[in-house]
Amino acid sequence: IPLLSLLNWSRIDNPPYDKGAFRIEINFPAEYPFKPPKITFKTKIYHPNIDEKGQVCLPVISAENWKPATKTDQVIQSLIALVNDPQPEHPLRADLAEEYSKDRKKFCKNAEEFTKKYGEKRPVD
Repeated sequence: IPLLSLLNWSRIDNPPYDKGAFRIEINFPAEYPFKPPKITFKTKIYHPNIDEKGQVCLPVISAENWKPATKTDQVIQSLIALVNDPQPEHPLRADLAEEYSKDRKKFCKNAEEFTKKYGEKRPVD
């Protein structure tokens, strides 16, 4: 992959996560593309589908759903879509899924405060 395309991946621009940046790590196993990459958030995030260790519940990279033809940019776009639109029916953090489902305003306020506290400084365009 050319370096330029690595630097031009999308970012999260929707509240409550637009107040900071999130460092992620993508590990490609030796068996890639026959086995999916593993994504880990290195920056803490207040999200029902991402646990305290940074592990992500992302269907496109689950072993049972993975297809070798899936491109890295599709994985990234799926990740951004998940962050912007949490899936409380597939939580890794049941407490946050419940808060998201029952009190969206409170969830967004907590997520924004958490992002301001733990998120990294956003790069300047």
